[in-house]
Amino acid sequence: MKMLILATALFAVATLPAAAQSANESGETPAIATPDSTNPTAPIAGENSFTEDQAKKRITDAGYAEVSTLVLDGKGVWRGTAMKGGQSVKVGLDYQGNIVSD
Repeated sequence: MKMLILATALFAVATLPAAAQSANESGETPAIATPDSTNPTAPIAGENSFTEDQAKKRITDAGYAEVSTLVLDGKGVWRGTAMKGGQSVKVGLDYQGNIVSD
């Protein structure tokens, strides 16, 4: 009986990594956004590890120009202004790398 319980426990532990992997393949947005993916609920509040220069570069690489007045707000989102399509827009960059504008 002890061997059956031990075998069941080992099987359960062995299958945990597979379950974690399949959860990641479900099509959910990854922890870090890529140029091809953006979390639809962005900007996401959270501790932001991007420096101001990194945030500016990421926004510029996304097609914005003249990125300025970047300020890290209380929710961990870099916010500022930029030019896109000849118009001035407000931009935001969250900790996942999602870029939003209005």
